[in-house]
Amino acid sequence: MAVPVDSLAKPPPASSTLRSAFGNVLAFFILLLIGVLAFSIRLFSVIKYESVIHEFDPYFNYRVTQFLTKNGIYDFWNWFDDRTWYPLGRVIGGTVYPGLTLTAGTIWKVLQSLNIPLSVETVCVFTAPVFSAFAAWAAYLLTKEVKGTGAGLTAAVLLAMVPSYISRSVAGSYDNEAVAIFALIFTFYLYVKTLNTGSLFYATLNSIAYFYMVCSWGGYTFIINLIPMHVLLCIVTGRYSSRLYIAYAPLVVLGTLLAALVPVVGFNAVMTSEHFASFLVFIVIHVVALAYYIKGILSPKMFKVAATLVVSVGLVVGCAVVAVLVAVVASSPTKGWSGRSLSLLDPTYASKYIPIIASVSEHQPPTWPSYFMDLNVLAFLVPAGIIACFSPLSDASSFVILYLVMSVYFSGVMVRLMLVLAPAACIMSGIALSEAFDVFTRSIKFYITNLSESLQIDAGDAVPDNGVSPQNDVLKNDKKEDTLKERPSRKNKKKEKETIEKPSVKSKAEKKPLVLPVEASFFALFLTVLLGGFYVVHSVWAAAEAYSAPSIVLTSHSHDGLHVFDDFREAYAWLSHNTEVDDKVASWWDYGYQTTAMANRTVIVDNNTWNNTHIATVGTAMSSPEKAAWEIFNSLDVKYVLVVFGGLVGYPSDDINKFLWMVRIGGGVFPHIKEPDYLRDGQYRIDSQATPTMLNSLMYKLSYFRFVETDGGKGYDRVRRTEIGKKHFKLTHFEEVFTTHHWMVRIYKLKPQKNRIRGKTKKSKSKTSSTTTPRSGTTKKNPWH
Repeated sequence: MAVPVDSLAKPPPASSTLRSAFGNVLAFFILLLIGVLAFSIRLFSVIKYESVIHEFDPYFNYRVTQFLTKNGIYDFWNWFDDRTWYPLGRVIGGTVYPGLTLTAGTIWKVLQSLNIPLSVETVCVFTAPVFSAFAAWAAYLLTKEVKGTGAGLTAAVLLAMVPSYISRSVAGSYDNEAVAIFALIFTFYLYVKTLNTGSLFYATLNSIAYFYMVCSWGGYTFIINLIPMHVLLCIVTGRYSSRLYIAYAPLVVLGTLLAALVPVVGFNAVMTSEHFASFLVFIVIHVVALAYYIKGILSPKMFKVAATLVVSVGLVVGCAVVAVLVAVVASSPTKGWSGRSLSLLDPTYASKYIPIIASVSEHQPPTWPSYFMDLNVLAFLVPAGIIACFSPLSDASSFVILYLVMSVYFSGVMVRLMLVLAPAACIMSGIALSEAFDVFTRSIKFYITNLSESLQIDAGDAVPDNGVSPQNDVLKNDKKEDTLKERPSRKNKKKEKETIEKPSVKSKAEKKPLVLPVEASFFALFLTVLLGGFYVVHSVWAAAEAYSAPSIVLTSHSHDGLHVFDDFREAYAWLSHNTEVDDKVASWWDYGYQTTAMANRTVIVDNNTWNNTHIATVGTAMSSPEKAAWEIFNSLDVKYVLVVFGGLVGYPSDDINKFLWMVRIGGGVFPHIKEPDYLRDGQYRIDSQATPTMLNSLMYKLSYFRFVETDGGKGYDRVRRTEIGKKHFKLTHFEEVFTTHHWMVRIYKLKPQKNRIRGKTKKSKSKTSSTTTPRSGTTKKNPWH
């Protein structure tokens, strides 16, 4: 068989292919290292303390996961928990976002099938670090679709270490955000991927990723409002395309149907105001799509007539839809919005109408230092990333800009949503650093190339011309032949794309790239590396010191060394071993999840906060005098009352500092509780200037009972930095049964009700002895009548 001469003479065009393959392998190993970094930097909490669940909400999630792995999925959906919100109870399957629980339960089941005997607690502890690696990889995919591989790798490594994300994903932080941030970024990636490719396959995957996000966190409403805003922005700016329609329409239809399958969401997916924007944009994009279709098949004159008809009919239908929506929204007291959504739109709404939402610390607005604490140098790189996204502006880059703008606003309203801002800041900073490195390295490379050429020219007399230049000419000719022969060998589908890309390549070639002086490039590169070093040091410090301590085990450093405060587990262990299984424990709602999970005792309220009246009842009891509080707790079958007190060791997050929120929440339901009664000239005081209502409240008495015995009679509160006002008093309706080693948790028992009949007989005897005269023949009155 004859072989063409050209194929034998020409070497295989493998240089560019080898380079891209090597780049892909290198990027793969870099991503593996980024995943290891994201996982390992979150293990300080386990190394410094122990493998334990953190905070409050994670204990409920851990308890639910235990139930799921023990009883199965069907019992989980139908689980009625009678140990919470006594005497109301709670249907767990219909009131919880099941994504985190199902994810950890599935991981545990897979490990068990592989004969890896890890406990449920261990799986729960390490779920967040594992998914932080997944989130970093998702950030790489999203940024790669926007600006390329270099920007994607930079964004991934930034997200792996950003302190804002570390604060909610350290080992032991078993909360919904552990998996929700990955779902959020991955959903955005699939949306942008569908925008760039127009693939219905990616659109379907996008709907499934959105479904997982709905299962995981209530913050899914951010997605279903941000994407319609971007679609509307593209339509208004004249960037409508079939790819935009494919990216959006399946998400609304399939995503909404899947979201309605989640019990906690249900028909809220189509009935609440948070979802109406997606439906309105869904109508708009269909009208625009119809207009483009008609424009393509009709003449200009006929298109004007058809456009007039479509616009008129569209206005009628649109007005009808808007009227229906207005009627539905107007029938709701909150206009179809949830309390948390209204507090995002109006930051003052919660403080005015729903104090239970305003009382949560993570629902407060952040301070300026918190941005630099949680983002560090990213706060300065974000503006540069925005500028880079505008050159050139594409559908993907406009989406990332919109994501950043909206997350900046929401993070300014609620400090918890700094977590949503972190991925956007990392993506923008990754783009900025990648573009900056591109300019600096290109400038240095340009200088080195010019230097080598000048050296070759200077050495032209010593070296023959045939020694170098023919080789260069051959290499150049080979490269030209390779590129010319590569293009015809591509698939026919890419021919169209090549014809479109050729003018843009020529225009790019005509434009001279930005080249800086070599000294400035080296100096700027050094500063950029130094800035990255500062970011790494700050992130490691935040992971090791600021965010690794579990709230259930506290530590403090002093001149005599490290002190560990394990009072919470000490108190819950006492409840578990010294009380009956059916005993009811009353406390402020912050500690309900931990009491149920660790002490296995029934609580009155917990962190779900779904019933404001029930919480207000507990707040009223804590704000009332001892006798009135005893009557309230006794009506709820409460046997023990738990309070957290930090005045001895200086723990600021105790119940005395939360007491005004108890007053406000209680006063919102029971008008006889008034906040001014607990303030002296508008100031909250616990010293001798405190009001009598404050000094006689149950919370004050349970916190400061026998407190003067700790410091020789002074009664100095280390948190409030003052001596208490009422030092010596006795309890008449409660008795102290347990106080932890550092006085951080105090447990009281309700005294039994006195026999009222015996009291009446004593009074009747005294009355008869004082009023009756001794007469013979008189009989005593029967005390039982």
